[in-house]
Amino acid sequence: MGTLKLWYFKIFHVNQFLKLSKAYLNFCLGFFCLFTFQACNQGSKTDAIENNPPGNGSAYITLEQIKFNGDTSKTGMISIPGGVFMMGADNEQADQDEYPKHKVILDPFWIDQHEVTNDQFAKFIQSTGYVTTAERKPDWEELKQQLPPGTPKPDESLLVAASLVFTPPQQQVDLNDFSQWWSWVPGASWKKPDGPDSNIDGKGNYPVIHVSWDDAMAYCKWAGKRLPTEAEWEYASRGGLINKIYPWGNEHINKGKAKANTWEGNFPYNNTEFDAFYGIAPVKSFAPNGYGLYDMAGNVWEWCLDNYRNDYYQSINKPDGIKNPQGPADSFDPDEPYTPKKVSRGGSFMCNESYCSGYRVARRMKSSPDSGMSNLGFRCVR
Repeated sequence: MGTLKLWYFKIFHVNQFLKLSKAYLNFCLGFFCLFTFQACNQGSKTDAIENNPPGNGSAYITLEQIKFNGDTSKTGMISIPGGVFMMGADNEQADQDEYPKHKVILDPFWIDQHEVTNDQFAKFIQSTGYVTTAERKPDWEELKQQLPPGTPKPDESLLVAASLVFTPPQQQVDLNDFSQWWSWVPGASWKKPDGPDSNIDGKGNYPVIHVSWDDAMAYCKWAGKRLPTEAEWEYASRGGLINKIYPWGNEHINKGKAKANTWEGNFPYNNTEFDAFYGIAPVKSFAPNGYGLYDMAGNVWEWCLDNYRNDYYQSINKPDGIKNPQGPADSFDPDEPYTPKKVSRGGSFMCNESYCSGYRVARRMKSSPDSGMSNLGFRCVR
């Protein structure tokens, strides 16, 4: 939930160029202040995927040059029957972009039983030599296209490969100041999730994180799959239940046994670990939904195929319903009108009732396609 690239500017730039949105976590970080900008970097567009670390003089490969690995099996996937459902807001926690609730008709599809894991992603990296967005040095010429006109260029020393890492404080903080629990860490990536001194040893069955939408698209092509549409994701998440709030029904997240990997206690400084996990959990750690799908709530946010528009549901709401919606043709977010966004779904281990109910099946999130952080992953469909 939020942006990938954070650039450091002097404090007076904040009021001029930034509009924070509490629900969608546009973060502030920096030297004199902590300041957020959406970033587009070298290769962040799907037609410029870097094949080697920056600075070695190598050429970039294109998305089209990534080859399907040839595996046509559906191992690890679940068949979802076609059907009709009402998509969108289910309770009073819903945001405006979840309205109106509208009729959707879907054809059958297959979806991964769980999020793509570190082991699965590592096979993709080994096969293709792909370098993720977080591992590439940003290109200012690409970056500034997503920023308000006149935004000054940051110092070259700040244009480094990095990603957002969750760094919880030790005390209560203002929940409107997201810089209190996010750090912009050079060297953080899918294989070094907490920074250059970390690794994923022993975590092959954990969801891969720090992956951008562009990274997920590249993986999908290699695997012969694609990202789910937002409609497919929500339909699958509901698990055959009708008009329920969560993948398991209507029982509140904090009642009964632990149902998902979320934040219990006072966010972001005190996690009681009622669900037995402080950060992300191995896949399949909690009971599946009615379709046999794991982690459709909590653990990590999951990329969808669709562009994000805040008014999209209004445009497709028809009495007869809409069949197999693919999302809007373009993107618009009034909070950041210069930055195109993609949808992500499902919430993460950081979601808490005090500020975010991302584990609701109807909850929508929006991020630029080059975004990546320590609570953002994906799963695929076929």
